[in-house]
Amino acid sequence: MVVSFAEIRAEVPGAFDEACPTRVVLDHVMSKWGVLVLMALTEGTTRWGELRRRVEGISEKMLASTLRTLEKDGFVSRTSYPEVPPRVEYALTPLGDELMERMMPLMAWIGVNAREIVAG
Repeated sequence: MVVSFAEIRAEVPGAFDEACPTRVVLDHVMSKWGVLVLMALTEGTTRWGELRRRVEGISEKMLASTLRTLEKDGFVSRTSYPEVPPRVEYALTPLGDELMERMMPLMAWIGVNAREIVAG
């Protein structure tokens, strides 16, 4: 079922207006690194090093920043274990799982069509 922009705005007045929080969420979730980190976490709880390998090309600084943002937004959980050396794991929260249920069909469509779209 496809919902129109007008239907969304009728249900949530002001949605996607210039000052609306939806724009902040879109920026965090739909950024290149945000999407790729979230997609990598759909495979399950992941440690830092493995996450960095899954998201090819991301710098340590950008991964740290992206994870902090997604954690603050409630999409990702961070669990730190008091071990030597320290172990930190990241996972999708229930909200993150719900988001990715909706986002993965779009990501699959992009995967299938990207070459043709970019080739123009």
